[in-house]
Amino acid sequence: MATFNRAVNLPFNLPFSGAVTQAINPWNAYFKVMGGQFGLVNINLGHSSNPQVEATVLEDVASYGKQLGRMGDALDVLIKHLEPQLKLNDDEQLAMDQLKVMLAEIRQVKRRVVNQQQHDRLLAN
Repeated sequence: MATFNRAVNLPFNLPFSGAVTQAINPWNAYFKVMGGQFGLVNINLGHSSNPQVEATVLEDVASYGKQLGRMGDALDVLIKHLEPQLKLNDDEQLAMDQLKVMLAEIRQVKRRVVNQQQHDRLLAN
C-alpha cells in the first residue's frame, strides 16, 4: 500500500490494490475486492478503533448522513431552548451562528432533493 504524505499520513490505494476480502453479499463482494473503491483513487481518512462495530452500525442502524442528521435535528431543538447562564462571548456566539446557518442550509438541501425526487417520480408515471 502506497501512502500519500502531506500534513497527515493517509492510506492511498490505486485501483485493484486494496485488501481482498470474501463477502457473501454479491454487491459487497464486487466492491470489497476493489477495496471498497469506486473511482481511480481511494483515500481512507481515518481508522476506526473497532471497524466491525462501525460496519454493523452502518449496515443495521443508520448511515453517517442519517446519524449526523439526527444529531443536527437534536442540536437544533437544544439551540431553540438554550438559555445560557452567562452571556456567550464572541467566539461562542459565532460558533452557534455558524451551526444554525449550516443546519438551515442542510434543511434547504433536503427539501430541494425531496422535491426533485417527487418531480422525477411524477414525470416517470
